[in-house]
Formats: sequence, C-alpha cells, structure tokens
Amino acid sequence: MSTDRQAEPAAAEEPAAEASPADADQNRPDEARAAEPEAEPDGSGTTEPAGAEDGPGGVHGEAGDGGPWAEPPVSGRGGVGESPAGPEAEAGLETAPAAADDAAGAGAEGGAGTDAEAGTDAGAGAGAQAAPALSEAQAELAAQKIERERIARRKAEREAPVEAGAKLSGKAADLLAAVRAVEGGAKPSAVYFDEAPAAPRRPAAAPAAPRPAAPAPVAATAPSADTVEGVRAVLARGGAPEALAAPAAATLGENAAGQLAENPWRLLSLPAVRPAQADGFARALLGPGAGPGDERRTTVLVGWLLAQAGLKGHTALEAPVLEKALAQYGVPDPAEALEQAIGEGSVLVFHEPLGAPAGKDAEDAEDAEYAEQPVRVLVGLEGAAMAEESLADGLARLAAGTFDDAAEWERAAGSAPSPSAAELVRAVAGHGLVTHTGGEAARAEPVALAAAVRELGLRVCVAAHAPGGGPDPVTVAGLLSGAEGPGRDADGQFALDLLVLLDAPQLDVETAAALVESVPDGARLVLCGDPGVLGSAGAGRVFADVLAARTCPQVVSRTPDPGPLGELVSGVGIGELNQVDAPGMEVVIVPVKDAGEAVHRAVQLVAESVPRAFGIPADSVQVITPGHGGSAGTRALNAALKERLNPGPGRFGGFDPGDRVVHVPSAGRALAARVVSADAEGLHLDRAGARIVVPKELVESQVRHGWAVTAHQAVGTRWPAVVVVLPGDAAQALSRDWVYTAFGRGERHLSVVHGVDQALPHAVAEVPAKPRTTRLTGLLTALATAGAQPE
Repeated sequence: MSTDRQAEPAAAEEPAAEASPADADQNRPDEARAAEPEAEPDGSGTTEPAGAEDGPGGVHGEAGDGGPWAEPPVSGRGGVGESPAGPEAEAGLETAPAAADDAAGAGAEGGAGTDAEAGTDAGAGAGAQAAPALSEAQAELAAQKIERERIARRKAEREAPVEAGAKLSGKAADLLAAVRAVEGGAKPSAVYFDEAPAAPRRPAAAPAAPRPAAPAPVAATAPSADTVEGVRAVLARGGAPEALAAPAAATLGENAAGQLAENPWRLLSLPAVRPAQADGFARALLGPGAGPGDERRTTVLVGWLLAQAGLKGHTALEAPVLEKALAQYGVPDPAEALEQAIGEGSVLVFHEPLGAPAGKDAEDAEDAEYAEQPVRVLVGLEGAAMAEESLADGLARLAAGTFDDAAEWERAAGSAPSPSAAELVRAVAGHGLVTHTGGEAARAEPVALAAAVRELGLRVCVAAHAPGGGPDPVTVAGLLSGAEGPGRDADGQFALDLLVLLDAPQLDVETAAALVESVPDGARLVLCGDPGVLGSAGAGRVFADVLAARTCPQVVSRTPDPGPLGELVSGVGIGELNQVDAPGMEVVIVPVKDAGEAVHRAVQLVAESVPRAFGIPADSVQVITPGHGGSAGTRALNAALKERLNPGPGRFGGFDPGDRVVHVPSAGRALAARVVSADAEGLHLDRAGARIVVPKELVESQVRHGWAVTAHQAVGTRWPAVVVVLPGDAAQALSRDWVYTAFGRGERHLSVVHGVDQALPHAVAEVPAKPRTTRLTGLLTALATAGAQPE
C-alpha cells in the first residue's frame, strides 16, 4: 500500500514510501496524543469524540445556565442524576449527556451512538408533530407492531397459559407468577435470584393453528390539543421546556398530564430527557420529599437503565450490574429498588445456567436435576424478552423441519458455480435453518443458492439490509411492511419456500422475530453474513447468537475476498493490520497532523485525486468517519464537501437540489438519496430511481447530508472508492469491527486519512467488538436439548 498525498502515481514529486496504516503519523509527540480529548460513550458500544454531539431538539439549555435542563454532570460519584461509570459502563450502561444522540431511535444522526443511524436530532423534535398522512416509517413501525401482536397470539396458542396470566412460559412464567403473587400482598423474595433454573420447555409438537392475515397498518393517532395543553401546564409547573409537551402526550397517552403529576419521573420515557433533569422536575412538583430513594423514581429508573442498555445492543442485564448502576444514580438500596420493580411487574427476571451443576460429573445425568447449578441472573424488559423467546421458538420450529426432496437438490448442487456454493445447497437441502458466513465475495454463494432453488420451481426471496445489497431489490424493511417481496398468504405468512437473509448481523431481535414468525412451516431459512462487521443498531446479536448456539448447520465460505483490499480487510478480521502490496494504488495512506488537515485532504481526495487517478466520479466516492460530531465528523465533512461539490444557500431546510443525503425513515435504516426539490408537502428525494417525499416536519430529524457517513450507516453498501477519515480525536472510537467494516466498503480503492497514530493498529489487534448481554444462545441451546430428549 502507498502513502501518497494526492492518491495518484504521478502526483508526488518524490517516490512515495511504502507504509501500512500502522506506520503513518508515528512521529507525533506524546504531548499531542495526551492532549486529545476524552471520548464520550455512544449508543453502540463505541465512542465519539468529546463534544461531538448536539443537544437534542431544543431541550438542553432551555432554562438557562445551570438549571435542571442544562447538561448534567458525568462524575460517577453516585449523586442523584449522575451518569454511571466504572464496571457497569463496560456492560453498556454508560450514557452520553445528549440522550437522543445515543439512541437508535428515529432520527438521521445514526443508529446506536457514534455510528448510529437514527436518533440524534429526533429527540424532542421528532415526536412534536405527527405527519398528516401515514409515512413510510409509520407504516413500517405499525407493521412490526402487528407482527409482534401476532407473535404474542401464536405463543398463547402454542403453550399452556400461565397461572398468573403472563405471556411467557417456563422459568419466565414461574417468575412472573411470583411477581403477581407479590402484587397480591406478598413480599418480594430474594429466592428469585437463588433458585435453580426451571427445566427448558419443549417445542410444541403440533403445528400452530392458522394465523389470520396481518391487517393493513393504521396511522398513528396524534394526541388531542387538550392533552398537549394539560401536559404543557404540568411541565410549566415543574420548570420543564414546553417543547416536551407534544412528545410526552404522544408517548404517555391521553392521561399524560395526570401520570406526570403523580410520578414526574415518567418524563424519562422521552429519549431527550436525562435522570438529572427528571430529578429537578420532580423536586419542583413534589418538593424536597422527592428523594433518590422514592419508589416512583427507582422503578422508572430501572426501566430507563434497561432501555438505555437496549439502545446499546443488550436485551437484558445481569442483576449485579443493574444494581451497581442504580447505586451510581444515588439509589440508597439498589437491591430493594430492583425487587420493587420486579414486584410491580415492570421488569422480568431470568436465570441462565452457567455450565454443569456444581459438584456433579457431566455424565451423571440421573442426579443432575437435584444438584445446585450455577446461574447468572438477568433482568430485562418484557418487549425484548418476548421478542427473544419468540425468535428462539421460531428458529427451533424451522430447524425441526423435515424434507424429502434431496435428490432434486443434489442435482442443483452439482451445477453450483463453486464448492462452497455446492456445500450451501446441500446443507439447505436437508435442513430448515442454515447459517452461511463469509466476506463480500462470498455473497455470490447465497445468490447462487437462490438461483438453483428457483430452477427447482420453488418460491425464493433474497432480502438484504440496504437497497442494492442482493440480486433483487428487496430490503428487510420492505419485506416486513409488505411493500416489497412475495407478499403474505391467507395465514399472514410469507408466500415463499426459501428465505435468504443477507447482512444477518444487522438483524435486531424484534426485526428477526417478526421475520422468522412470518416464515411458514415447511419453508427454509438461510441466515448469511460476515461475522466481522458491526452489529445491529437495535438490541440483540442475533446472527452471532445463532452461530454460538450451534444448533443448525453452519457453512463457512472458502471464497476469499480478492486483491489488496481483500487481503487488508481479511487481516483486520483476525486482528492483524498488515502492509499489503498495492501496485495499482488500491490502498493509499494519507497521514495528517490535525482534524483541519484531515477535512482538507478528504475533500481533495473526493473531488480531485480519486476521480483523476482512477476515473471514479466524485459521486461514487464515499467518505466514512467514526462520528457525527467533532472537527472531522460527518457534520464538518459534509459541510466542506457540499461547499466544494454542490454549493448553495440550503434554501430547503439546509438542502439544495443535487445534494447527496442520507434518509433515515426508521431505526437502523440509512438510505442514500439525492435532493430533487421541495414544496409545501416536504423534501422530494430521488432514492435509486424512486421518488419519495419526506414531510417538512420530519426533514430535520430524518435527513442529513450524505457525502460523509458513519460505518454503521455504511453497513450493507459498497462504493467503487471509499475515503476513511480517522482524525486524532476519534482514536478511542476505533475497534476491530469498526475498522473491518469501514475498510471493507470500498470495491476498487481505499484511501485512509490517518491521524490516529498507533491507535489504529492497537484497535485492530486489541479492541474487539463490545460484548452484548443477550439470552438467545441459551434459549436455542435449551430448546435443542429438550427436543433431543426422548418423550
């Protein structure tokens, strides 16, 4: 690879020195590195340079300096409203001051934090006004809600009802029954945390009853003017910003004012509000009696911490981690607070076995059930728990499918274009659930599988995370909403025999549960993806958990990614940042000293050097950087690139015709588009030839300039050339999966604007993806074990 200031063979007067990313900028003084700002935690387990995020939607600072709506301190000393720090921060509980910027919500700033596709500017603004008609995002969310309701109905049909009337079964049902007993007057018991886990439930032997077709989604109802006015009055009494009235009314419902008056901490249900602000609001309404141990506060705070953990990818948290976080928010008795939340039924408790029973030989099956078995206690919210259990049930149902058409499939395998493709065809021939792993070149194998299955006369659908990610223009979101794909049959299930899901690492548990539940009995499901890329914007690590469970065939591609780019990215995947031979300037390193030079070099590469050296137009060059904020984040880079490539006054809400933009209609979906025009309806965009209109009240939260994006926004898409910008203040944001994802987005050329010194090789070698606490692997293993046992 080359270090070249102009990215052209003839651009430099002296021969360029061969260098790997690890070699660039290695002579920076230690004082400069020490002076780089601390990194704030983001919502995905990575970090963004300090000061990178904006305040959400007119909330912070509304009441002037030092008020409860000013930025809360992050000290970790355990005062009321202080953000957690320490071991529980590693579990994903750390939160940056701007809550909406951390969220994987519904904004344009990005999914789970630094690389988040959705959330930043959505905060208070996104919920302030309702779209006059059913928008694409509303349609998708409504469709997913319907699917979740149908999942709940299916589970109720398949499993015997719990005495307490809960929706879950097995150990979760037993715990819920105990919770309901507490509601009847019994005191919560610590035995919840000490009992051995219940035996795993068996999957239902009989097929589920037919399900009704999913009804058409309905538009969300906007809160009434009286409701908003009532909330506004309560907010005024507590000194909270008026801008929160409409979002609070929409979130809490018609009795929002009464709920806030009774429990002011319910304000934490808004993504833009922090605990310190809710504490100040409560003190203003309730007086000095609103202390840190107030049961109303602690119950809401438990739910809020779990919701924040969900934004960072967790579906549950270990009870000790949650208790420690409560302590750092000033709760005087965290264990009692957690029991109170359990007693009120606002959270669920689960036991996950850890190895064999203590003191028992692994082969001593006869007495194993009577032995003490080490467990970890997990606490989660009902939504994630239901989604994870429903997903496990659905995957087990598909994995248990039997097929008798092996001879026809063997002929298809014989005509496969590669040995790995043939192996995939044979695996899918006899199994209802199969995983397939590999890099970018390996994506051709599931495509070949789909073609072979179509030749057999079966109905096939290939769905990808982003548009253009597969051979057909079908996205996961479009498939779920019904806008794309085969449609649904009379039972509400997909009308297909094989569903191939590319980009499976991008599936969160709720999306995956809705998809799997919609695959009919007797059909096959293939989950494909590259385990090295960044994970989903939402909660869960579905693909990694399925791989870890080892309850279905796993096909590992033997097709390597070609060329110097493939060699570089493959090395990153195993923790090595190698120097590669790039005679065609496929990889170029551009060392920079500071963020200002990084922006200048990035603009020069996009506008001049790459087009001149490789014949790639500027519109086909994508810039990727770790965060949205900071002096070389997406905001700064997009401003500089717009000035150079499409200057204009930004008369359409900051946009002009011809601007490259990213449209984020819902969490985890970052869709490249171009501005066409604007009128009273909203901003008109061209998205891969399709014309869409973003209502004017949603433009600020759903649309951002798109010459520069984060790696999470780039997942699932590739460009002819990519410029990865690594400014010095982004050093702490780097991890192996981030580098792997960003470097792998280029098809022909990669330029690395390098200002992070040794942080880059350090990240590749020693900073793996942050772990997520989930339950899916354990659920799948338990179901497989139960299914293998004789009746």
